[in-house]
Amino acid sequence: MTDTLVDRRREQLLMELRTSGGRRVVDLAASLRVSRATVRRDLIDLEQEGLVQRVRGGAIPAGGSAPADHTPPARPHPAAPGLGTLGLLVPSATYYYPQIIAGVRAAAAARAARVVISLSDYAHEQDAERIMELRHAGVAGLLVASPHGHGLTPQTYAHLTATGLPFVLIERRPPNPFLPCEFAVTDHRQGAYTAIRHLQELGHRRVALFTNGSPTAALLQQGHTAAVRHLELAPGAPVIDSGRPNLGSAEAISHYDRFLDACQGTSVRAALVHSDHDAIELMRRMAARGLRAPDDLALIAYDDEIACLADVPLTAVAPPKHDVGAQAAGLLLDRLEQSASGRPLLPVRQVHLQPRLVVRDSCGGSKQPDRHVNFGL
Repeated sequence: MTDTLVDRRREQLLMELRTSGGRRVVDLAASLRVSRATVRRDLIDLEQEGLVQRVRGGAIPAGGSAPADHTPPARPHPAAPGLGTLGLLVPSATYYYPQIIAGVRAAAAARAARVVISLSDYAHEQDAERIMELRHAGVAGLLVASPHGHGLTPQTYAHLTATGLPFVLIERRPPNPFLPCEFAVTDHRQGAYTAIRHLQELGHRRVALFTNGSPTAALLQQGHTAAVRHLELAPGAPVIDSGRPNLGSAEAISHYDRFLDACQGTSVRAALVHSDHDAIELMRRMAARGLRAPDDLALIAYDDEIACLADVPLTAVAPPKHDVGAQAAGLLLDRLEQSASGRPLLPVRQVHLQPRLVVRDSCGGSKQPDRHVNFGL
């Protein structure tokens, strides 16, 4: 009987991880109604079976790779044959980041390198501690996505340079654009522009923008402004930022209603909405008013994590998350390879990747689901 209960608990634990993309030990313990020690024991056993990878404070699904790729950074291990071990610092193992992590791991595995992951849990004050933990774990170089904003803080940049290790930023830029710093990023301004151009090609002359206060919001606003100007759209469409209220809260609902009021008041019938969650919640508020996408308001979501699960599947801008991770790891591996071989110093490389548009039903642009649009190629 005990074995059956353990098996059921571990099956539920695996389902939690696969559904969310990764969870913290404290959250898993609360969800399963067991102690944190029990969850940690289960994760150790599941990692040995190759089903999960433990990361600092939690775990992520294995994705078919050897669990040694994600041993905790506090436990140094010998470098794998090849280019050694890469340290990866990300704010979270959920939502946006699982595909980035997968891209890093795929690029590293292709060149016989290992990956050690550390999570900052969106706590900026933990940056220095996590960076030093990775350094003491014996990593050969660092891949870093800091928790706040698309621009790295001067303090975090100083901590990175102080390690003496080569490093590459992921979805982040240095605090000073003239610093010789390598990075791989999504061009979110281009993503917004692409979405608005698609709506313009469907006949919309005014396109509203809703953002949720995330670090990406400012870049999307810049892309929206550029699109209105370059595409010669009519000005004055609503641009509203909610400031990141709790999803589903009364405050969040008030922002959605204010946005819909502004769209109806200005006869705007198309909008770009960041994020997927917000677009889905906005669609619910539309339904409460008897409105529907795309007939009353054509919608494009930004992120494409859960956009296809909406009642009306959402057309969405999809940042190339896997490719961003793979490109960043490739930059770092090239740097390590160059250093080991004594070849001439590589130039500093900064990679900007354009998102793609996945056309579904919510903007009225296609009857065929999941049609990918690559503009300008």
